[in-house]
Amino acid sequence: MYDLKALDIFNSVIRHGSQTATAREFGLPKSTVSRRLKDLEGQVGHQLLRRDANRMVPTEAGLVFEKYSRAILKLTEDSRETLSDLRKEVSGDLTLHVHEGLIRGWFAKQMERFIARYPHVRIALRTNTELPAMDGKDTVCIWLGPVPEEIRLRQETLGRLTRGLFAHPDYLARQGAPRHPRELSHHKWVDLLGDSGDGLTLRHSREGKYSVTLPVSQIQVDRMALQGDAIVSGHGIGLLPHWMVKKRSHYHPGTLVPCLPDWHAAPLAVRLLYPDTQLPRRSLAFIEHIRAAIPGDWAPHSPAHNITGAETETAGNNGSLHVPVMRSKIA
Repeated sequence: MYDLKALDIFNSVIRHGSQTATAREFGLPKSTVSRRLKDLEGQVGHQLLRRDANRMVPTEAGLVFEKYSRAILKLTEDSRETLSDLRKEVSGDLTLHVHEGLIRGWFAKQMERFIARYPHVRIALRTNTELPAMDGKDTVCIWLGPVPEEIRLRQETLGRLTRGLFAHPDYLARQGAPRHPRELSHHKWVDLLGDSGDGLTLRHSREGKYSVTLPVSQIQVDRMALQGDAIVSGHGIGLLPHWMVKKRSHYHPGTLVPCLPDWHAAPLAVRLLYPDTQLPRRSLAFIEHIRAAIPGDWAPHSPAHNITGAETETAGNNGSLHVPVMRSKIA
């Protein structure tokens, strides 16, 4: 049986190309790293590493052995996860992708509460402006807005954020407030990465739909927080979720005022995405945690609603943890 720590060290040296960097990663003396590698080569019966200029690189045997060493380490980790599940312990590495518009306030607090409840889970948090690739079973995404049809993931709609037009009061004092959507074409516009380049459709409870051709935005940003900052700075009118404006106005009252308050854009769905496979317990625990933490002022939602309109069921999984079983066009 190979020394698992030595396998870790061997893979680290290949990754870094340096025993010194590996020693620093593991907090070990360099002499200990060298000794563990020598012992491993003795077990294997081949030289696994050689020096090439200033880097340590694998030999031919090392390249072959690297593949098997990774498989051994992966099998070991999988067995630990399975045994952890038997103990009903929530632990291990979890990667979370979160739309940048949701990261401030609500999600940051939910992540803090989750890790306080499950101290043995290690989270890698990634904020995104574009939907990321999700290859691992220990990856969960919370997304705001449309999801391409080709995305092959389980999906739940957690809620919907209604949207309206907002500006800073100083801007409206200078330029005047629009009285009808047609007047927006005469105002400055603050866009979210060209989000309204094809025009904007607004809805009124009595007057129905009205499509507006917007002026080219002088400022385009890739984050909703920056879009809000630009609007507050008086650069024009912009489209923002009411929920986010409410959060901002709590700390900075009077900096955003509604324009055409009876007109609204289509709401943005908040979606939970995760792989269509057997999920590790830490992923299930996080999904349960988020389902229970949806703000009450998001638009009405059904936690197990599939956005494609597919049928859903609730399936028991390891006690109280569960995920919907989905039959959809994209599953």
